[in-house]
Amino acid sequence: MSFLLSARPTIVDRIFSKSLTTDILLVTGGAALTAAAAQVSIPMFPVPMTGQTFAVLLVAATLGLTRSALSMILYVVVGSLGAPIFAGAASGFFGATTGYLIGFIAAAVVVGYLAEKGWDRTPLKVAASFALGSLVIYAFGVSWLSIYLGSVGAANDLVTSLAAGMFPFLIGDALKAALAAALLPSAWAAVKKIKG
Repeated sequence: MSFLLSARPTIVDRIFSKSLTTDILLVTGGAALTAAAAQVSIPMFPVPMTGQTFAVLLVAATLGLTRSALSMILYVVVGSLGAPIFAGAASGFFGATTGYLIGFIAAAVVVGYLAEKGWDRTPLKVAASFALGSLVIYAFGVSWLSIYLGSVGAANDLVTSLAAGMFPFLIGDALKAALAAALLPSAWAAVKKIKG
């Protein structure tokens, strides 16, 4: 029996057997997927788009609240201990990106919860959950960035922090939400067809 089973089955619950071993593999796999996706960088204007936030939100939408939160905690802890698994093969916890790392965990909780409520099954709800997850990441990330910039003597007003830590990434986030809105409902339809 799975101890981390979602309140309402997510897509992985329809695919994999329910056991603690499966849950451990899914949590570890979610962290590994996020680490791998963080190394993907697609040239784009005004900044390159990485796969890191897409993976965070996709893991949340497929694993549900508890497993995805544990997966992001594992990802953050391993990277904080020195493994070069954050975007651009970075590691370490304290710096300009600390708030975003905490935001990944919070976003996993929010998007994972919404997935358990069925928000992973229709394009509009998937896009909305990804947008909400991105806002959660930005709430933590930009707030910390403002504190960090002030601590290193840079301008730390909200507009400067938003200009540096959110606005350049909005186009990429919209594309990621659109991709997820196409993928997840299609995956559900395929699973229903196969599993009945």
